[in-house]
Amino acid sequence: MDSSQRVRAILSFVHSADAGSFAGAARALGISSAAVSKNIAGLEKALGVRLMNRTTRTLNLTEEGAAFLRQARIALEALDAATDAVIAHRATPAGKVRISTSVGFGREQLAPALPGLLEKYPELAVEVDFDDRVIDLVQDGYDMALRGGRIADSSLVARPICQFNMVLVASPEYLARYGVPKAPDELAQHRLLMRRFLGGRISQWNFRAADGSITTLDCENAVMTLSSPETLAQSALAGAGIAEVGVHHAWSHLRTGRLKVLLLDSHHPGSFEMTLQYPHRALIAPRVRVTVEYLLETFARLEELHVPLSALKEYEA
Repeated sequence: MDSSQRVRAILSFVHSADAGSFAGAARALGISSAAVSKNIAGLEKALGVRLMNRTTRTLNLTEEGAAFLRQARIALEALDAATDAVIAHRATPAGKVRISTSVGFGREQLAPALPGLLEKYPELAVEVDFDDRVIDLVQDGYDMALRGGRIADSSLVARPICQFNMVLVASPEYLARYGVPKAPDELAQHRLLMRRFLGGRISQWNFRAADGSITTLDCENAVMTLSSPETLAQSALAGAGIAEVGVHHAWSHLRTGRLKVLLLDSHHPGSFEMTLQYPHRALIAPRVRVTVEYLLETFARLEELHVPLSALKEYEA
């Protein structure tokens, strides 16, 4: 039995199992019942096992037939996916792409990338929601989301964008007035600017001890608590105190000298990851596929998202 005969025979078998009769399979395939019966008989002969027990009224799968049916479905789905993938790849990306992202990353990193995307794919339209709340990507109708942290939802694909390292910063004016802390325990004497997440949890500052253990700073005496990491960076710039912010929020200000890094050797940078998430589907729509790849390539070129901690040494107070 050659490959083309094998495919026809497998289709006859699968449709017969689904319809419960050769006649039903014949109608679905547009061939005669006799042709369906012949195809299945040829398949059984090639395999050397009986796949179905036939009576005048019913078809019953044998144990071998049930096992073969499961594998046959997987093979046919793979053929369909391969065909669809080629068609999708050739299709012109068009239509609306809905994106959810945080306010800060959306404004600073995503928004500047969108004009280039639309120039490359003029038939696309982009709708972006700048919202820090947790969303249900599928239920809320988004094609993708840009979010920090690791996800446990197996229905989503998570493509890494970057590792978000956290850093302690303050302005030269603040440090001239209040002094430069030389050890984590000296922070208790300083004006601290803390972040509160939308759920109410206060972001903790962690430090590496000499023995390798991790210690956590008591955050109760903060002079300012804000939910926006971008505003924390701005407050530090204004001389309000010491803040823990993502390197990407501080990078441009570090390079100009408007902010200084503190306690780089002992401060723990965290394990915060930025990802691009989209629904886990066998076939992704062309409009989504090109947007995902374009954004990942663009973000990979952004210097502020990939600053190594070793590069911060020259900006330390």
